[in-house]
Amino acid sequence: MNSKVTKAIFPVAGLGTRFLPATKSIPKEIMTLVDRPLIQYAIDEARAAGITEFIFVTSRGKSALEDYFDHANELEATLEASGKTALLETLRATNMESGAIAYIRQHKALGLGHAVWCARRLLGDEPFAVILPDDVIAAEKPCLQQMVEAHAEVGGNMVAAMEVAPEKASSYGVLDIGEDMGSIVSVKGMVEKPKPADAPSNLAVIGRYILTPEIMTNLDRKKTGAGGEIQLTDAIAEEIAKSNNVYGFRFRGQRFDCGSKAGYLQATVAFGLAREELRDELRDFLVGITAMQKAAE
Repeated sequence: MNSKVTKAIFPVAGLGTRFLPATKSIPKEIMTLVDRPLIQYAIDEARAAGITEFIFVTSRGKSALEDYFDHANELEATLEASGKTALLETLRATNMESGAIAYIRQHKALGLGHAVWCARRLLGDEPFAVILPDDVIAAEKPCLQQMVEAHAEVGGNMVAAMEVAPEKASSYGVLDIGEDMGSIVSVKGMVEKPKPADAPSNLAVIGRYILTPEIMTNLDRKKTGAGGEIQLTDAIAEEIAKSNNVYGFRFRGQRFDCGSKAGYLQATVAFGLAREELRDELRDFLVGITAMQKAAE
């Protein structure tokens, strides 16, 4: 039986420069998607998958992110006194118990692999998850929960994967597929940000991982890869050669790249339309504005 996954790393040390000037004073991870911060979507997904220990790899200027998960006792008391029960429950759902979250600083931006490596002393010898909050996934069953269930069957290292257009392969780590078993594929190679002509498949890695402790051993060497950074993909690829235990998982759901402005706006529209109390008004607005643009052409 494969070990249960109970710990997750959230790399949130990035400066969010693509969202300046908004991120001049607030961490990108607490920018809101409809009415919840991006990080809340990631936390909720992790909880649904059975994660009980949350490790944030942060950097200078992220104190607002840390404060977000504190209990807001004064605000809770005000809502309770006002009889605003629904809002109170919404607020309490964001609370994290004492000791559930650990914060680790990444002092230099040396890549995703380095960010994950920073959390090495908190992991022990069990598999762990990595969640990139920029990747928000709308799914009936949360993506990481799907992965945890699949991982219980095969073990090893697992990366979430989705099919991308060939011209977009250079933005991702791309899988070289060994055996295609449907939702799970065995991986015989991984290439970080290949040129379209060099991409071994159209199956790209996105920001959900379940990894073995051996990944940390590989990252210990601090070997640099694409962009001169320490790439998590490279550390995972080493396990293919050593243990042949790397799998891709085709998750069921829609992924939004909220690290880009276009992806963030698309997610806002999609999540807004998914909300019953917002759907009709938002849809009417979108239909109206689309008609106005067509008429102006």
